Amino acid sequence: MLTTPSKEFETFANPQPDRDYTIRIRIPEFTCLCPKTGQPDFATMHLEYVPDRRCVELKSLKLYMWSYRDQGAFHEAVTNQILEDLVAACAPRFMRLRAEFNVRGGIYTTVIAEHRADGWSAPPPVTLP
Repeated sequence: MLTTPSKEFETFANPQPDRDYTIRIRIPEFTCLCPKTGQPDFATMHLEYVPDRRCVELKSLKLYMWSYRDQGAFHEAVTNQILEDLVAACAPRFMRLRAEFNVRGGIYTTVIAEHRADGWSAPPPVTLP
């Protein structure tokens, strides 16, 4: 069976929809192309989210990220597009995507984009003695 890139996300029902909890996913093999030179750009994506009713299925996330491999994209644009697509797929309470791009021309770029659902606020942090 061959696997191919896809822009479609699969989701599944949140097993604990009444609880705020954080899902953290590290994606160390993201690649896209520089829209100016056509050379590959490499990044590690750090996805954090508080699900509401739906969670993102990991294989579909992998295939989605793979779909950028041959696509030209500025770092800022691709980070925000990925966030928008993920939010549209699973409507989380909160989602943050941090894209850490490898060095290009002596410059490292990190782009951070966030989404907050209307009316949601993070619980206060707990400080233990």
